[in-house]
Amino acid sequence: MTTVITGLGTVSPAGTGTEAYWSALVAGRTLIAPLPDVGARGLPVRVGGRVPDFDPLDHIEGRYVVRTDAFSWFAMVASDEALRDSGVDTAADPFATGVLICSGSGGNEFGQRELAALWGKGPGYVGPYQSIAWFYAASTGQVSISNGLKGMCGVLTTDEPGMLDALDQGSQALRRGTSAMLVGGSDAALGSPFALATQLGSGVLSESDDPLSAYVPFTEEASGFVPAEGAAVALVEDLATARARGVRVRAVVAGHASTFGGVGAFDPGGEGLLQAAREAMRRAGVGPEGVDVVFADAVGTPKADADEAAALRQLFPDGVAVTAPKAGFGRAYAGAGALDVAAAVLSLEHQVVPPTPHVPDAPLGLDLVVRVARPARLRAALVLSRGLGGGTSALVLQHPDHV
Repeated sequence: MTTVITGLGTVSPAGTGTEAYWSALVAGRTLIAPLPDVGARGLPVRVGGRVPDFDPLDHIEGRYVVRTDAFSWFAMVASDEALRDSGVDTAADPFATGVLICSGSGGNEFGQRELAALWGKGPGYVGPYQSIAWFYAASTGQVSISNGLKGMCGVLTTDEPGMLDALDQGSQALRRGTSAMLVGGSDAALGSPFALATQLGSGVLSESDDPLSAYVPFTEEASGFVPAEGAAVALVEDLATARARGVRVRAVVAGHASTFGGVGAFDPGGEGLLQAAREAMRRAGVGPEGVDVVFADAVGTPKADADEAAALRQLFPDGVAVTAPKAGFGRAYAGAGALDVAAAVLSLEHQVVPPTPHVPDAPLGLDLVVRVARPARLRAALVLSRGLGGGTSALVLQHPDHV
């Protein structure tokens, strides 16, 4: 069985929709902006990648909005786009389509608001949806409910690698008989002081107030990453099913692997990242010469970046194009891996490698795509992702014409 992506949806600091997202990526636009409300509260995080001008009532029925948090809104909007894009008829058999949306932190803003009401006014002022809106699985549940989907549902909380892992879990569900799966990742960890305060303990957030230099991975000036929010969701199904429906195949999910690199932030030493990439490529049946672009994890700290660069040099001794478009908008936790997967799919479709914003030169012995987008013959893309705590995943996506 071959798993393919036939639908794609995004909500990002570029706005809603994959068209807006790709336009920003290929242009190398800066989507990082000041967070004045955060600075006023005395937190050291000064800039971030916010989804601009997002009103959930423009996209979602009010009855769903009042019982959900922003991370669920983003997932619901991205899922709606993915379903439309795929053209799948979920009403024909509601049990045939499942949902697996990842989250790293859940409904922070909703949770803080309700807890403030509890302690400030009393239990009578806490709404009933507090029990579900904050929960990691809320996005999966609301996507399923709002679309009438009754197939296999679940949630993964593997931080940034979530989407990569979800695609593998989705493939397993397809092998067990599910016809289609909505898989994705969504996080909105910028909407409350609590959400940002919990991130500070990692010690890897940039405290710069300059959007152009706060997140510059693989450079000597790297001082951490900029947090962001957003989501990406893909509709996956078996290749034979997609061909029978006569729909466009956007990309092939060719190989995935996960490792645990050891306790510590972002796979200390890089051995887990190297092994995950090797295994994903082996499962995809491609060697170094078969991968044309790598979407780097790009933590933005000197040690983590050096470890990733060393792993890439071992994997690709003859070199490979590397890019980190997230430098233009930040790392969105569970949304980060998802948005990287979306970027890789779009890159394969357009045969263009988007640049790494804010980085003027290719450092650390890497063929890093900088300044402007690079047209290229792209058969396969390798997506790398590391999460806090040592979890690491790698994913190989292939252009459908090269399978």
